[in-house]
Amino acid sequence: MSKPIKVAIIGAGPAGITAAYQLSKEISSVDLFEAGPSVGGLAKSVELWGQTVDIGPHRFFSSDTRVNSLWLEVVKEDYAMVNRLTRILYKNSLYYYPIKALDALGKLGVFEAARCMLSFGMERIFPTRDKSTFEGWVRSRFGKRLYEIFFKTYSEKLWGIQCNELDADFAAQRIKKLSLWEAAKAALFGDKIKKHKTLVDEFAYPLEGTGMVYNRMEKLIKEKGGNVFLNTPVKCVIVEGGVAKGLELENGEVKQYDHIISSMPLTLLVSRIDEAPQQIKNLNAQLRFRNTIIVFIEVDATNLFEDNWLYVHSTDLRTGRITNFRNWVPQLYKDKKTSILALEYWCYDEDDFWKYTDEQLNKLGEEEIRKTGLIGNANILHAHTYRIPRCYPVYSKGYKEILNPVEQYLSSIQHLHVIGRYGAFKYNNQDHSILMGMLAAENILQQAGHNLWDINTDYESYQESSVITKTGLVKK
Repeated sequence: MSKPIKVAIIGAGPAGITAAYQLSKEISSVDLFEAGPSVGGLAKSVELWGQTVDIGPHRFFSSDTRVNSLWLEVVKEDYAMVNRLTRILYKNSLYYYPIKALDALGKLGVFEAARCMLSFGMERIFPTRDKSTFEGWVRSRFGKRLYEIFFKTYSEKLWGIQCNELDADFAAQRIKKLSLWEAAKAALFGDKIKKHKTLVDEFAYPLEGTGMVYNRMEKLIKEKGGNVFLNTPVKCVIVEGGVAKGLELENGEVKQYDHIISSMPLTLLVSRIDEAPQQIKNLNAQLRFRNTIIVFIEVDATNLFEDNWLYVHSTDLRTGRITNFRNWVPQLYKDKKTSILALEYWCYDEDDFWKYTDEQLNKLGEEEIRKTGLIGNANILHAHTYRIPRCYPVYSKGYKEILNPVEQYLSSIQHLHVIGRYGAFKYNNQDHSILMGMLAAENILQQAGHNLWDINTDYESYQESSVITKTGLVKK
């Protein structure tokens, strides 16, 4: 590079810290600002009651050789392959997810199974016309009754809106090409049917929890001379004449930089740019994030259920997902003879639920885990509440019409690079956020010209494909 440059990165989640890690290999002046007390964002790990847990279940899987190579570069050999088991809890029964046709129809009983098949047949004769919503997209592939049983309740818990108000993008990105026909073929032909990459049965997992990846990146950034400022929230990006010039921290301090990489929530970023057009600010104000509350429960038992996590479709339970950290790697629970479960709840800022006390939430978690029957008569030893504001970008119907002008405005700001689930308002997995961070660094270091807005769960790599196995990277 012709001259030394200074780069600031806002947010130390997977996207932001990956960008900082890659940049620190080439330049010395890299400053990473994180509002919280540790790196990792949604993918951090924490210590609780002598064990390690993640903030909810975090499975890493990618077929992109660039992402996998970087992951192995950081993790080295300190990982294990975990067999994935994920099921749906519905009316006290557990159903495989992805749906296995014979399993689902068998457990539903003759009458309910007949209703599902009749509903599916009616969908073939009288297909749903409007597939622009989550409800329409799923009904067109499974029929009304299977949609109601296996998709509707969980999705409405997660998003807090009716499924006919949820954009089909969520289904298209998360369910992809899965249909009842594919489920039936998989039941009949097994491995002969190619599985979608989000439905893999095995994944690589760091021995010290998902957060180990980002803790190591933090250490390596510092070793290269970069700075990681924790508990240092950024107030705004300073933009002058359409060029990002620097940052103002919450404490009022102003710092000048040549490039800014932002993974702070897009809604906050835009609302705090003084020269942003009012029309853009008005559109930005219509975008919403959903909050998460996790209630961790320590149970005095070790063999509760074998799943990594469960999707809760029972309407009489408020929780939407339950993770069992006993079923990941033994290094998490060490020599403890207890299990830590995580019950996830979702809400908006304005909901009364967000204002519940920790004591109220702990009590709710204890009552609901008992109500599931998953822990039998085992004693509950402890409960702990963990709150995460603005975690899920809400794909309300027609949200792209609102988001696209905001994206175009941000793209017009020179030397500003917007990445990550929060920053780009995309429901990314870890691998997509890591890739965003890598490509943002390449745009700065190599003037690569990558369009970072293209990287989301719809993204298909045109690069060399590979998978991580217990022996390392295997090319496809």
